[in-house]
Amino acid sequence: MKKYLTGITLAAAAALALTACGGDPMSSSNTQTAASSDSIIVGSADFPESQLIAKIYAEALKSKGVQVTEKPSIGSREVTIPALKDGSIDLMPEYGGALLQYLDSATKAVSSDDVAKELATKIPSGLTMLTASEAEDKDVLAVKKETADQHNLKSISDLQPVAKELVLGGPPEWKTRLNGVAGLKSVYGLEFKEFSALDAGGPLTLNALLSGQVQVADIFSTDPALAANNLVALEDDKNLFLSENIVPVINEKKSTATVKEVLNKVSAALTTEDLIEMNGRVAKFEDIGEIAKDWLKSKNLA
Repeated sequence: MKKYLTGITLAAAAALALTACGGDPMSSSNTQTAASSDSIIVGSADFPESQLIAKIYAEALKSKGVQVTEKPSIGSREVTIPALKDGSIDLMPEYGGALLQYLDSATKAVSSDDVAKELATKIPSGLTMLTASEAEDKDVLAVKKETADQHNLKSISDLQPVAKELVLGGPPEWKTRLNGVAGLKSVYGLEFKEFSALDAGGPLTLNALLSGQVQVADIFSTDPALAANNLVALEDDKNLFLSENIVPVINEKKSTATVKEVLNKVSAALTTEDLIEMNGRVAKFEDIGEIAKDWLKSKNLA
């Protein structure tokens, strides 16, 4: 996954990168110095929603006296999972189903409960998952309304007769991932005219879809751009995309009682509706740190 806010324009994404990243994502420029035993390094994937949730984690931990280093926008799981394992980062938000498929492409789990149970057995040694949130953000295949009307598209299966005429857009890693081109072929039998490697549900993907460069695109279910642009999210009628509840994944060495208590409270309070509302604020160029602080204050968590 994951996941990958498309409602943000290129300018907004650039502004977010400046406010959230501050340079090399694997550097320690955003650091509150502390002894390693008393601090935690919070990372995120390279899309705004992950950065936002990581910021919520960081601010919640800071409010309880935990000293935090922030390393946002690191990259895809091919980078972040090794970083968690080698201690380059200690904590980051994950999406249950996409993480499970990354760890075990043969998984048959679909529901939130089944994904959580199986994921707990597949987490790499040295890492652990905390309590998953009910908040969920799933990949969806989206098309413009006129495309849906033209080809009578309601579900992903409906693409079968016309896929060879259409260009699919998504993140570069989708070219080989099961929850991407490989799964669309093996599960749905879809072979598109072309796959266009864009970004992880970001402004490149949205703009390509709206401009007609691609006709089908990977968008995320919490993205306000779906409604704002009257896009049609096709039903995943064969459950290619698993449940995607947000879950903190942490290096076991940093999973102290305080850290677990703070993060589990965040997970319990976070809702899908909260994500949609906060993503909308990000799309309006609001500061990601202020959005995180406002949410924590509204939930009495900071």
